[in-house]
Amino acid sequence: MSEARAILAEAVTRLLTDHVTKDVLESAEKGQWPAALWQALEESGLTLPLVPEARGGAGGSWGDAHVLLTAAGRFAAPVPLAETIVASWLLAEAGLEVPLGPLAIAPVQRGDVLRLERAGGGWRLGGSAGRVPWGGGAGHLVVVAAHDGRAGSEPPMIALVAAGQAQVTTDVNLALEPRDTLVFDGAPVLAAAPAPARIPGDVLWLYGALARSAQMAGGLESLLAQTVGYAGERKQFGKPIGSFQAIQWQCAILGEQTAAAATAAAQAFRAAEQAADAGEAAFEIAVAKSRVGEAAGLGAGIAHQIHGAIGFTYEHSLHFVTRRLWAWRAEFGGESHWAERLGREAVSRGADLLWPYITSR
Repeated sequence: MSEARAILAEAVTRLLTDHVTKDVLESAEKGQWPAALWQALEESGLTLPLVPEARGGAGGSWGDAHVLLTAAGRFAAPVPLAETIVASWLLAEAGLEVPLGPLAIAPVQRGDVLRLERAGGGWRLGGSAGRVPWGGGAGHLVVVAAHDGRAGSEPPMIALVAAGQAQVTTDVNLALEPRDTLVFDGAPVLAAAPAPARIPGDVLWLYGALARSAQMAGGLESLLAQTVGYAGERKQFGKPIGSFQAIQWQCAILGEQTAAAATAAAQAFRAAEQAADAGEAAFEIAVAKSRVGEAAGLGAGIAHQIHGAIGFTYEHSLHFVTRRLWAWRAEFGGESHWAERLGREAVSRGADLLWPYITSR
């Protein structure tokens, strides 16, 4: 890690340590917006890392976003930082102004389609999108939409929609984070522009998966620290349970899974940073979401086994991370989806070209 990113990691860790307390997490799960946390993130310039400085952002890269999202996952930060980072990046790429405040993105489910239609000198939005993270509570929504008259080979449209323009059906995921259904019927659009040619049509699916990979990798780091700490403190038969070989073995597996997840996520962000075309990182993103999702499932199980009954109580902090891991691994495609995508790519390249392709990445 470069010196600049080390400083960034230290700054965001200090901020989240101060603002993501157990009281904040519990209040967020009851529907209270953590305004002080978001304000601190925004005032520190951490919500717009990929927006150029001339447009009000930090002028950073995907590597910087990786640092932020890993930390957010490690602390289970109950705010749409991942969604805001992806949304603001898309707006900047399309040459649109980036508003302050939390941003949501849609659609996030395969099969959901939003469509723009011309209305005088502007656009109107129609369609529905399910399971939108913070869809009903974010200040603005950034959508990737088709539009009338668009040829199949043309890039999609990026549009900015103000809050309050959709019919909202509220819901939550397993971690009690908002996951709302939005229905638009000729909703006015604040601004819209074609996505650059380097932005693929499935950009939200790809880069949503990328963001979740970093968050889950960070969550696993938290699980490992909590579990090793508990194993060193909890005593049975007069000595810490961490001294028993069976527990040491389980902790070692958790450490292996955490390291594998961190490596896969870091490589995907490195590919995104180096890609001239946003779709060029699809292979690494598929590997990351699949591998990190697998690690999340195994890691959460081990952590709860070692913690025993106390880990399942609401009073313990473990569940704030494990419930997010279980929820995030299914969002933007689970392991089976991305494994199938990797398999199809391997078959399409043929046996002779697969290994050279992998080793060239």
